[in-house]
Parts: sequence; structure tokens; C-alpha cells
Amino acid sequence: MSKKSAAVAIGLALAAGLAACATPTPYQPNIPGQAQSGGYSEIQLEANRFRVNFQGNTLTSRETVEGYLLYRAAELTVQQGFDWFSIVDRATDRQTRTYVEPDPFYRPWYGPTYGYWRPYWRYYGRSYGWRTWDPFWGDPFWANRVDVRTVDKYEATAEVVMAKGAKPADDPRAFDARAVIDNLRPRIRYPEPK
Repeated sequence: MSKKSAAVAIGLALAAGLAACATPTPYQPNIPGQAQSGGYSEIQLEANRFRVNFQGNTLTSRETVEGYLLYRAAELTVQQGFDWFSIVDRATDRQTRTYVEPDPFYRPWYGPTYGYWRPYWRYYGRSYGWRTWDPFWGDPFWANRVDVRTVDKYEATAEVVMAKGAKPADDPRAFDARAVIDNLRPRIRYPEPK
């Protein structure tokens, strides 16, 4: 294999790997070390009571995280042999992170020929006194060369109580498990087969 072919193959493999990472969390169990982070988990508290959790990655919307949580609660209700469930307690946590990264293409160094010299000025401003300008830190004359990104990550948790028989008509927190599964199934995205 020539060097050019090897470079193209490596580039395609890296691009495919990045594309796989750049998708929202699918509906899957939350197992450490899987290809895409996040998923559902549950803890049985009593015979008919569970705490259900769904954690999304930074590309998964709040609406999706909460929908997957509701779908998992309905799915778990049917698996346990019950007909309907009631949400006793629920919460959605939002984790926000801000990343500040320098522009990867802006490198104001002038190379080894100049001993890695870069421009640097000192100037006097009436209201500020003596100041310096440096291409890395910016100043009033030049825009900062940084990329600022803020990303949100959502995690929803609910405590559900399951029961058999007809769902109570007067309880707004009660859900028919099979109806929830039928209504939400078209919106559920499962992991891609390997």
C-alpha cells in the first residue's frame, strides 16, 4: 500500500470515527465503555416501585431525554407484568459547560528563522496608562482569537409506581404503559447495528 493510499485510509477511518461520536444518545442501556455515552438505567426500590434514569450526551435534547425516560418507564412496566404506572417524583438536571479554545489556525509566531519572534507592542492610552498588545491575548484593536462554546447535557430521573388493571382516570400522573409505548415508538432511535 502506498503512503498516499494509507493516508487516505487513515483519514476515512478518522472521519468515520468522528461521525459516530457526533450523534445524539440512542435508546440503549447505560453501560460504561460503549460507543456512545448515556442511556437508561433503573433501580428497583420495592416490588412495584422503580427509580428510572436516562442520561443523554451533549447532542441529546431535553425533550428527547425526557421522552426516552417515559418510554423506558412504560417498557419496564410491561416487562414487570403491570398495566399502568404513575410518576411519583421526577427531575431533569442540566449540566452546562463552557469551553474556551484558541483558534487552531491562528499562530502568530514567525518561525525558527526569526527565533520564534512574534509581534508585541506597548502603547499609551489616556484613561488606561501604558498597555501592551500581544496577538495571543488581543486588545481593543484586534479581535480575540478564541472559540467559546457552551454545551448542555441533560439527565432525567423519575420514581414510578406500577399497578395492574385500568388506569385511574382522575390521576394526571398515571400513564397507560402500552399506549405510551405505541405513541412514542416512532420517535425512538436505537443504536446502529455493528
